[in-house]
Amino acid sequence: MARLPRGDVVAPPVAESDPEPPATPTTWYESLSCSAHPASGKECLFLQERPVRVYADGIYDLFHFGHARALEQAKKLFPNTYLLVGCCSDEITHKYKGKTVMTEAERYESLRHCKWVDEVIPDAPWVLNQEFIDKHNIDFVAHDSLPYADASGAGNDVYEFVKAIGKFKETIRTDGISTSDIIMRILKDYNEYVKRNLARGYTRKDLGVSYVKEKQLRVNMGITKLREKVKEHQEKLHTVAKSAGVNHNEWVENADRWIAGFLEKFEEGCHIMEIAIKDRIQEGLKRQQSKSKTNLEETVPS
Repeated sequence: MARLPRGDVVAPPVAESDPEPPATPTTWYESLSCSAHPASGKECLFLQERPVRVYADGIYDLFHFGHARALEQAKKLFPNTYLLVGCCSDEITHKYKGKTVMTEAERYESLRHCKWVDEVIPDAPWVLNQEFIDKHNIDFVAHDSLPYADASGAGNDVYEFVKAIGKFKETIRTDGISTSDIIMRILKDYNEYVKRNLARGYTRKDLGVSYVKEKQLRVNMGITKLREKVKEHQEKLHTVAKSAGVNHNEWVENADRWIAGFLEKFEEGCHIMEIAIKDRIQEGLKRQQSKSKTNLEETVPS
């Protein structure tokens, strides 16, 4: 066989037609399948042999549809997903985030009744590490992409480690609903909810309100009921006047003014009564303090 001169390159034979490129995956999870990566072999075989284990975590206080939607997204990341949901305990949550409305047991139980959840992991860690991921055979961690400051001081973002190792999958947060929003709605109408529960038989001790506050709210409840009754009678008066004739308009207006004056005087009297109650309580406290001081002076030797 004759040798080729140094530097010459043998061109490969020209193919009759270029082979078709592999089909582009239509979804991101198809890009991880063995058909998309035939050379990866065992590394992606788990997508065919078993469910993908996706982990989501949180506090889940006052469980609402925003939580449920996030878990639905996590469940639907793959065609075959086993969703594990970690929920932090009261101790760690109160330490790093603040007091919860529901206890840890109530929050765990709420998650167990969500149809997207396959397994609840109680007392979940605040920040994930490799040991926890290996222990529960977690393939991916699902959460919204907002950076969450690590209150424990382990890093800048709670999910920093998971993102760094490529196991983080983003879900979309539902706008307009959150645990904080629900609490703010309650606080905004605090008096109305307290009055409603007082009317249902709860005591002021059950609701954590003072004696003066309870009396004030009960007076307001009475005024509200009185206003409703007055309004009902006013409507009846207008109906009667309308059926009787126009000549009764002056009489109806006078009745309205009398009712309005009565309500004004009644509210003024309630306000005076409220001040009097507060003054009596303050006087009683002062007398008690003075008596305690006198007893203390008598017991101390001169």
